[in-house]
Order: sequence, then structure tokens, then C-alpha cells
Amino acid sequence: MKNCAIILASGTGSRLGLDIPKQFYKINDKTVLEYSIEAFENHKAISSVIIVSHPDYIDLTKEISFKYSKVRGVIKGGSTRQKSAYNALNALAGKWIDNVLIHDAVRPFINSDIIDNCIKALEKYQAVNVVLPVSDTIIEIDENNLIKKVPDRALIKRCQTPQCFRYAVIKEAHELAQNENYNSATDDCSLVLRYDLTPVYAAEGSEDNIKITYPSDIIIAKEILKRKNKRL
Repeated sequence: MKNCAIILASGTGSRLGLDIPKQFYKINDKTVLEYSIEAFENHKAISSVIIVSHPDYIDLTKEISFKYSKVRGVIKGGSTRQKSAYNALNALAGKWIDNVLIHDAVRPFINSDIIDNCIKALEKYQAVNVVLPVSDTIIEIDENNLIKKVPDRALIKRCQTPQCFRYAVIKEAHELAQNENYNSATDDCSLVLRYDLTPVYAAEGSEDNIKITYPSDIIIAKEILKRKNKRL
């Protein structure tokens, strides 16, 4: 089976308050994007990697990415995450890819166990989301800020990436969204569920697989790296 990683690196990262998008921020002399690429580059089951870049940073993304042997292309992202993923899927059309693993570039600590879990799950399921348990009580409120419901915490999960699919399934989901002129999806699994194409399996994630969004996440990222380096 040919497994392609699609790394979405087209965000601007405004919430982090930097003068560059957060995927280009360096932690220990390596950009966040590089950590994400290397996880897939070093995994034996990944055959290729596609990077989706903000149009203003295509050259920088190429400079960073093309030193890795599995990176097959850097393409322009769209105005939304959904459009960026769709652009990548179109770029893969006719490439004989079996599975795609769609990952946020700003989750730099994806590890081989997560990738293993996803690829193994794709042997049985056609769509997979990486998840973690919820430790806090979750509530649902109404428009007046009053609590309507307290869902069973055991049935609530936190979603991470990658989100992984048989290529034909996620391509169909995006095509259906295009035909409907639906552009509000914040992730890819929601499109599969919207069109009831296939069940989505919840695979185990990792607490280290954080998404760098706020300044405090940089501090956490440095601590994760410090811990990882001590193991080496």
C-alpha cells in the first residue's frame, strides 16, 4: 500500500504573535515544519510527502522541504484549511496513492507509534482520526450561556492529526463538498461524516502531539524536546 503524507503548512499563525507563520518558527535550530516532515520522512511505511504552503511562503517552504527525499511537491494552499486539503488531493490525482495521512504542520511531535496506529487502522477502516481522552468535564450551553447538557466524558475525545483516509474516500468527500458549495469544514473527517461515506475509526494519539497555537505552546514544545533528547 502506498501511503502519502499531506502536511498542511499554509496557515499564518496570527494567534502566536510572531512576524512569521508558526511553521517556520525555530525550536532548537530546527523549524516546526522540519520536525513534522522528519516524522514522515523517517517512517518506512510512508512513500511520499506533499507540503501545502501559503502562497506568500512557497519559496521558503521549498527551501526547507526539498532537502528531504520523500517530499514530492510543494503546492499552494487555499483560503481555508478545506481548500488547502482539496488542492493537495487534486495534486495526487492519478499518482496511484492508496492512503493519505493529512497532518497539521504545527503538530511537530507526531511520532512513529501514531503513524503505525493510523496505517494499521486503515487496513480495516477507510477513515481514521487520531484522538485523546478528555480529562475535564465537558458541557453544552445554549445561546444564553446556560448549561443544556453534560455529555458522558467517556464518549468525548479530543481530536488531533493526522486524519487518515483511503484516497478515494476523502477525494469523494471533498468533491461532494465542492458540488454542494460547502466550504465550512474545519477538518477532513467531518466531511466524510457529513456525506455518510464510511465510519471513522478513533485511533490513539499522544499527549506530546500538541498543536502550536499560543506562546505557551512554545514553552511546552521546548520541554517536550528536552525530554526526548534525554532519552537519546
